[in-house]
Amino acid sequence: MPEKIYELQGYAIVLNKVIFLTRVFEADDGEGFQFNIRFAGDLRLAPKFPTRHEADLQRSLLIKALTRSD
Repeated sequence: MPEKIYELQGYAIVLNKVIFLTRVFEADDGEGFQFNIRFAGDLRLAPKFPTRHEADLQRSLLIKALTRSD
């Protein structure tokens, strides 16, 4: 079975390596909104977005890609 890849802000995310996804929250110092993605091996990605709507949309699309069965 080929690995599923998802692209987010220039990063290629291997979906079968994602182990945890946080809710959307306000980033520090007024830098917009973010959510955290934790990968196997204790790596973390914290994409930031200018609006909460955009962060919610990207998070929901990532969840959809994670749960899609091909």
